[in-house]
Amino acid sequence: MKKQREYTEQHAKAGLDAPLPDIEVWENQYPGYEIEIRMPEFTSVCPKTGLPDHGVITLSYVPDKWCLELKSLKMYMLAYRNLGIFQENAVNRFLRDIVRAAKPVTATVTGEFTPRGGVYTAVTATWSRRRGKR
Repeated sequence: MKKQREYTEQHAKAGLDAPLPDIEVWENQYPGYEIEIRMPEFTSVCPKTGLPDHGVITLSYVPDKWCLELKSLKMYMLAYRNLGIFQENAVNRFLRDIVRAAKPVTATVTGEFTPRGGVYTAVTATWSRRRGKR
């Protein structure tokens, strides 16, 4: 007897194109340094179970012409609160939207999620102008 798949393509793509607030930027004044931002209050929703996911998002990036404006970044992060999206997709979408907004030299987003059912998940996505897309 063939077991029916529990996760659908709809689950896998959930949240990838949902509208989120814009991330604002301001003009960078110095070259060649790294910025690290930790957001310990990240929450989203599992698109299959509807249960909340909690985690810490850490963003490290080397700015080029633009730096991320922190209040708009906070509002962007908070918009995930009711968004159904897998943890892996949340981290990769976060990175994609950071790269689109600030056009950094490099950027890395890491999500460290609170264990569910005894399973701890850490997801890291990296982008570099030198390497191109992940």
